[in-house]
Amino acid sequence: MALADFLAELNSLASDAQAAFEKATDNDALEALRVEFLGAKAGRLKAIQKGMGSVDKTDKPAAGQRFNAVKELVEQTLEAALTRLASATTTSSAEAFDATRPGKPYHRSEWRVGRLHPITQTIERMKEIMGRLGFTAVEGPEVEDDHHNFVALNIPESHPARDPLDNFYLATAVAGQNGTAERLAAAGPDGKPLLLRSQTSTVQIRVLEETPPPVRIVSLGRVYRPDTADATHYPMFHQIEGLCVAPGVTMADLKGVLQMFWQSYFGMESNEPIEVRFRPSFFPFTEPSVECDIWHDGKWMEIGGAGMVDPNVLRAVGYDPEEVTGFAFGLGIERICMRQHGITDIRDLYTNDVRFLAQF
Repeated sequence: MALADFLAELNSLASDAQAAFEKATDNDALEALRVEFLGAKAGRLKAIQKGMGSVDKTDKPAAGQRFNAVKELVEQTLEAALTRLASATTTSSAEAFDATRPGKPYHRSEWRVGRLHPITQTIERMKEIMGRLGFTAVEGPEVEDDHHNFVALNIPESHPARDPLDNFYLATAVAGQNGTAERLAAAGPDGKPLLLRSQTSTVQIRVLEETPPPVRIVSLGRVYRPDTADATHYPMFHQIEGLCVAPGVTMADLKGVLQMFWQSYFGMESNEPIEVRFRPSFFPFTEPSVECDIWHDGKWMEIGGAGMVDPNVLRAVGYDPEEVTGFAFGLGIERICMRQHGITDIRDLYTNDVRFLAQF
């Protein structure tokens, strides 16, 4: 491409952008124009930049200098339009100000507003509710060893939960023969492979190993399972797991805690009692085990698994199951977040689309 043609395209874009930004009447129109001219994937400026590769080598310094100048000019024009719209909104609001109406937060531009991610909002709300119920929030490592992820949770060597197809086992690259790289399993202190934790129950084991009863904690964080991403599955997601171990703990205590938790989380919206039900199930680390449902929006909603801590788990951390008992429950945070906000595809939570995130 000749330098003259390249510069002509840049000048035309600068002229079009200035005219368009000056005519924009609201933030939505301004955002659409920003994507059209400055979009990182399909913006007009990006398309022109790709043509720089065909400019003669001797002309590239001049082409690059003009490109940077036009880019800066378009960005400044966008900033001026943002300021103009914000000023117009303030003036209009001042003219029609009604001191009796509730206040509304002011934002210069919706696509630049910072806020907590909906998953983080859900986690913080859960932590606050469980804190009022006397549970302490704890965290632990996301890279785990075989003992804490399986053995201490009463998951034997033959259990299908250990299958490499259901876990992210870790490996390191080592130098092989002829300078080639070979994979070597990353091993923990016991010589067994390390993996990304598949449940936050590993944090509970670590706390129990170092803390005498009574214990009342919730562990929250990311867990990893090699699921194919679709509307309801993702290879990384978040869990909240509750644990209470003390003398005389029963299933009635478990149901009471979950009843109060869900009443605080969902019941405040409708001012109606939240009904909780248990269905028999099986988990290696609880006995008996149950699936827990709540009656919400006119139907039963499955919320997670729960049960009484298996005596083998208590023995693995040095507790005497004849002296103490405990209950545990685990909930998928994305599932609760999606139900709360009417989100139908879990992948929307991880696309980092500000138009989606700005709703929360």
